[in-house]
Amino acid sequence: MDKLLALRTLLAVAESGGFTAAAHELGKTTSSVMRLMDGLEASLGTSLLTRTTRSVTLTDAGVTYVEQVRQVLADLAGADDSVIDTGIDPMGSLRVSVSATYSRLHIAPHIATFLRQHPRVNLELVVSDSHMDLVSEKIDLALRVGVPTADPRLIVKRLGHSARCVVASPAYLQRRGHPHAASELVAHDCLRFAYKPGNRQKWVFRYPDRSESVDVGGQLLTNNLDMLAGAALGGLGIALLPQWLIGASVRDGSLTALFDDAQVTPEGGDAFVYATYLPNRRHSRKVHAFIDFAQRAIAAPGHAVRTGP
Repeated sequence: MDKLLALRTLLAVAESGGFTAAAHELGKTTSSVMRLMDGLEASLGTSLLTRTTRSVTLTDAGVTYVEQVRQVLADLAGADDSVIDTGIDPMGSLRVSVSATYSRLHIAPHIATFLRQHPRVNLELVVSDSHMDLVSEKIDLALRVGVPTADPRLIVKRLGHSARCVVASPAYLQRRGHPHAASELVAHDCLRFAYKPGNRQKWVFRYPDRSESVDVGGQLLTNNLDMLAGAALGGLGIALLPQWLIGASVRDGSLTALFDDAQVTPEGGDAFVYATYLPNRRHSRKVHAFIDFAQRAIAAPGHAVRTGP
């Protein structure tokens, strides 16, 4: 039995939920996939799959085994990549996860430059606001905005500090009044990003000589920054948003910045633009080429992210 082929087949069966779908994905017959799985289970002396007439699911042992197989295959791909991707020019496939709003504003306008500079790189951008699992989703590099992950399995490189700004539209401030103290926000409609479930949220105001925490609430809670910015522009309330998103709106007067004398963060803490990748990608030239590209994009005029660690 070809053990490596069997492991790749097992992963395909687990991800597709059936022998036929896995066979189609791998370009094999269903019977050959079933024989490989029978042989793998026989060699291990345990059942990895539960077979019914409708589906194929993992046993408890299968779940544990597949998690380790997924990591082994990712490490093997990384080893292959480290050998292939060692020339002067980056080359090969590069799968990058990026958030929707950030990539629209600060990656998409520059991506043609990256591809022209690296013609041997085949780039796949996976746009999602969720933090995708790098192993199971076969992600080489994730470019994220927020509080950096504490996952010890990942390498994290901070590219810049993502400062936030409290803003409201002139129409809202004319209608509801201009808050001059952070404590006054309890009487306002505050538009909040959904870091976690719950209608209330704390905003922390840090001044040179003190800090103040305010429990804010309002009608709108969302996990989409574009939605939040649109609501603020529409006069629905006061929002805490990254400067890289609303800097242009503040400059043209569509939004008014409040509390300029304070650094304001949600209770989750300081946010950064950061890159994260698996240790087996640490020597990949194409991964580092994209990180360098993202760093240059941050330094572009109008980005409003302070670079540095």
